Amino acid sequence: MPRDILARMSLLYTAHVPAGDGPFPAIIPIHGWGANAHDLLGLAPALHGGRALVLCPQGPVAVPFGNGQYGYGWFPLRAGGPVDVEAFQRAADALRQFVDRSLQRYPIDPKQVVLAGFSQGGVMGYELALREPSRFAGLAALSTWFPQELAETLPKLPEQEGFPILLIHGTRDDRIAVEKARESREALRPYGVNITYREVEMGHEIRPDALRVVLQWLDGKALKGE
Repeated sequence: MPRDILARMSLLYTAHVPAGDGPFPAIIPIHGWGANAHDLLGLAPALHGGRALVLCPQGPVAVPFGNGQYGYGWFPLRAGGPVDVEAFQRAADALRQFVDRSLQRYPIDPKQVVLAGFSQGGVMGYELALREPSRFAGLAALSTWFPQELAETLPKLPEQEGFPILLIHGTRDDRIAVEKARESREALRPYGVNITYREVEMGHEIRPDALRVVLQWLDGKALKGE
């Protein structure tokens, strides 16, 4: 039975599919608040030399910008307030289903799936990767934070020991202060994960210096067995 009959994708998404039959390593970039499925796809040719299958899902929460224009998010943002846990879990379930169906639909090596979350997308990445680390080869957490509400619900698992996590944050980030990344680094230590932490002189963005760190980490730690 064709793969596209087996799996109807649960979220809108964009894709970069390398030439060949696979199986391919896969990278799943998860966009931030107010962006969309096209936001991070431009990174695909650089990631793993363009040899990875890159799938960029779009969050289910519409963010109106006016004049009929919309961006998207994963769960409602509360300025300075706690994460809406119920909405967050709904989004996490949708994202897990997206990963499941991606593995059915595309020729992906299931042992070589890396998550990469930017800003709010990084929170989603923490949830998926730390709750089921055996499903993923690593997590790149970019300009994001690890919420206390999530830490309180996550079990500590043997599979988390040594799991590769890259944290990159801008020292001039005016949306999520760099202190949040430092706090996240310390909050992650009890899980025994393998943390690579970098601060880059930039704002709430992915500058070339940060991308170079991502590329080195992907090939040196996350996809080193590929």
